[in-house]
Amino acid sequence: MSTDPQADTAAAENPATPEAEPSAAAEAEADPAADTDRTGPDGSGTAEPAEDGAGPAAVHGEAGEGGPGAEPPVSGRGGEGESPAGPETETETETGSGADGGADADAGAGPEGTAEPAAEAPATPALSEAQAELAAQRIERERIARRKAEREAPVAAGAKLSGKAADLLAAVRAVEGGAKPSSVYFDDAPAAPRKAPVAPPAPRPAAPAAVAASVPSADTVEGVRAVLARGGAPEALAGPAAAALGEDAAGQLTENPWRLLSLPAVRPTQADGFARALLGAEAGPGDERRTTVLVGWLLTQAGLKGHTALEAPVLEKALAQYGVPDPAEALELAIAEGSVLVFHEPLGPPVAGPSENAADAEDAEDAEQPVRVLVGLEGAAMAEESLADGLARLAAGTFDASEDWERAAGSAPSPSASELIRAVAGHGLVTHTGGEAARAEPVALAAAARELGLRVCLAAHAPGGGPDRVTVAGLLSGAEGPGRDTDGQFSLDLLVVLDAPQLDVETAAALVESVPDGARLVLCGDPGVLGSAGAGRVFADVLAARTCPQLVSRTPDPGPLGELVSGVGIGELNQVDAPGKEVVIVPVKDAGEAVHRAVQLVAESVPRAFGIPADSVQVITPGHGGSAGTRALNAALKERLNPGPGRFGGFDPGDRVVHVPSAGRALPARVVSADAEGLHLERAGARIVVAKELVESQVRHGWAVTAHQAVGTRWPAVVVVLPGDAAQALSRDWVYTAFGRGERHLSVVHGVDQALPHAVAEVPAKPRTTRLTGLLTALATAGAQPG
Repeated sequence: MSTDPQADTAAAENPATPEAEPSAAAEAEADPAADTDRTGPDGSGTAEPAEDGAGPAAVHGEAGEGGPGAEPPVSGRGGEGESPAGPETETETETGSGADGGADADAGAGPEGTAEPAAEAPATPALSEAQAELAAQRIERERIARRKAEREAPVAAGAKLSGKAADLLAAVRAVEGGAKPSSVYFDDAPAAPRKAPVAPPAPRPAAPAAVAASVPSADTVEGVRAVLARGGAPEALAGPAAAALGEDAAGQLTENPWRLLSLPAVRPTQADGFARALLGAEAGPGDERRTTVLVGWLLTQAGLKGHTALEAPVLEKALAQYGVPDPAEALELAIAEGSVLVFHEPLGPPVAGPSENAADAEDAEDAEQPVRVLVGLEGAAMAEESLADGLARLAAGTFDASEDWERAAGSAPSPSASELIRAVAGHGLVTHTGGEAARAEPVALAAAARELGLRVCLAAHAPGGGPDRVTVAGLLSGAEGPGRDTDGQFSLDLLVVLDAPQLDVETAAALVESVPDGARLVLCGDPGVLGSAGAGRVFADVLAARTCPQLVSRTPDPGPLGELVSGVGIGELNQVDAPGKEVVIVPVKDAGEAVHRAVQLVAESVPRAFGIPADSVQVITPGHGGSAGTRALNAALKERLNPGPGRFGGFDPGDRVVHVPSAGRALPARVVSADAEGLHLERAGARIVVAKELVESQVRHGWAVTAHQAVGTRWPAVVVVLPGDAAQALSRDWVYTAFGRGERHLSVVHGVDQALPHAVAEVPAKPRTTRLTGLLTALATAGAQPG
C-alpha cells in the first residue's frame, strides 16, 4: 500500500489519515481570529488574522473597568459541552441530514413571508401556535420599525420602557422564566392560514456582488482620523471606519466609541480602550451603548461560525464573558431598540398546565407551548425566511408524470438514476444524497430532461466538470448559465444544484428566489462533507424538514478509496486492501519531517509510481499557519517545483495559486504575468486580472490548500498532511472531505497517532444554530390545513 519505503509497515497498521479540521471542542476554546482554514483567501469567509499583519495594532489591550482583562473566546457555545444549537434532540436521518453535525430540532417559526395580514383581523380557533407565530413575528417587527421611526432620541440609560417595547420585554422575560409567552405575540394573527403555493417574492438583483462600495470623502476620513487620534487608535483605521459608518462616522464614534467594532479586525477589548480614552470614567462595562453594539458584534461572530441565530441564554453567557453586569437586561434593550430580532421556536406539542380538573387540563387554553428564544440579525433572519418561502413555493408545485418521463427513467444508466428521474417528473422540489459516484445520477437526470425538451441548468460549487456545467456564483451573477427573463428569474425549467451542502442562506435565498413558478429544483450533495463557508446549513435543514421527496443513492464509491471514505462517513476508520497502492500511509515524527515528506511525494514518489504529473497532485493540510500549514508547505513546494524571486508580489509566472474573489469561493489558477493593471492569472483557459491592491487579500499559492478550499473539487492524487499539532483539530467531516478529494491515489503524511481514529469515531461536525427546518415545517403544516 505504499509508494514510500518507510510506509509499508505503517500501512498495514494504520488506514489513511485525514487532514485536521478544527473540532467543535477546539473551536469553542479558540479565538475567532485564530489562524485556521476558515480565514483569509481559503474560501471560507473570514478575514486574514493579525499574524499576516492584516489586523490593526491593539488600541488599548490592558484590562480595565470597560471589560475583562483577558479577551474571552467567542465560540457561540452555550456552555461546557453544549453547542449553540442546544442539546441534540433528534438522531441523524437515514438521508444524512446531519451534514453539519448539529441537532435537527430546528422547529422554528418566522414572520409571514408574503401574505399581508389585516392589522385588526381577529384570531380564529383554527390557527395553530406555529401559524400565529409566523404572522405575529412580522407584525412585531413592523411595530419595532414604527417605533424607531417615531423615536426622536435613543432610550436614555436607566429609562423605563413602556408601551409595546415593555410588552415585548415582558414576553421575553416570561419565556426565559418558563412561563407561557405573552399574548401580545399572538393577538393579531391573520384570520386565515397561509395557503400554498404563494406568490413568489421579488427577485434579487442579478449580480449582487457588482455593487460598488461608496468612497468616503476626504473631509469624512479626516474627521474620523481626528476622533481616532483622541482615542489613541491607529489612524490607519480612518478610511475603513469612514467607509463602514458613512459620512457621519466621526459623529457616531464620538457619540458611541464602541461603534469601532463595525470594523472586522477590531476586538471588544480594543474598542473598550478607545471608549475609555474618549469618555473617561463614563465608559463602564454596563454602558447601554456598549452592550447594544456588543450584542450585534457577538451575533456577527456567530455568523462567521455558521449560525444564523443564537439562543438567548447562550448570548447572555457570552455577554457576561465580556464583563456586562446584567446580560439579560442588555439583551432586552437591544431587542427593544430593534438592533436584533427575537424569535420563539416551538419545541414539540403544547403541554397542559397544572390543574386539579382533568377537563380543564385538556382545555386548549391551559396548554402551554414550549419554546426556545432565538436572537438573530436582520440580514440572516430575512434570508432564511425568504428561502423557506421560496422552497415551500417550489415544493407545492405538482406535475403530471408523462409517459415520456417514464421512458426516460426506464433507459437511465442505474436504478438510482431511474428513481431520481421518476421523483423529479412529479415534484417541484427534490433532494438527492450520495457520494462522489452518485454525482452521475443528477447528470443523467439533466441529460434526460434535455431530451424531453426542457431548459436545464446544472450548477456546481466549483468550476470544471464539463462544458454543460456552470458555477452557482456565475449563475447568480449572470456570467454563466441561461440568463434571466424580463421578471428577473432564470430562463429554465429544471435547475440541478450539485454540492448543495456548500450553499449558505444568503446564496440559497438568491438562488431559490430566481427559480420561476412551474420550474423544478433538485438539490444534490454529500451530507458528510464540510458545511458552507457562510451562515446556515441549508441542505441539512431541508433534509431534516422532510417536506419534499428525498432520494438516497445506492451507488457506492468504487475501489479502496471509496471503501475507506464510506467507512469514515459512518464513523469507522477501516483497514482497506489496496493492492495498487491506492492508499499510502507515511508516518512522520514532527512538522519539519512532514513538510519534507510531502514535497518528496508530490515531486517524486507519486509521479514515478502512478505517472501522475506533479501539477495534478494536490496537498491538503488543516490550516494556513504553523510549521506545516499551507504557507510553509507552499513555500517548500514552490522552491522545489517553480523556484523564483517572487517578483510579482511574491508570485512568479507558472506558480499554482488559489484566487478567492469572494468569501467561500476558492478558484485554482496559474500566474501568467503582472503589470500596472495587476496580476494576470489563467483559469480553465480564461484570463483574469486581479488588481494590485487586491492581490494580497485574494491570491495565495495553491500547491497546498485547506479542506474548505478543496470542497467540490477532485484531483488524480492527493497528499493529506497531518502534523502532530493538528490532533485537536480533527473531526469526522474534515477527514471525510480530505480523503474524498483523491480520484486514484491518497497519501497520508501521518503524525497524529491515535487522534485520527478518535476523530472519525467520536468528533462530529460542529453544530450550527439555524431556523430553516422549523420554518419549512411550519409552512408545510399551514399549507396542508384546509383553507
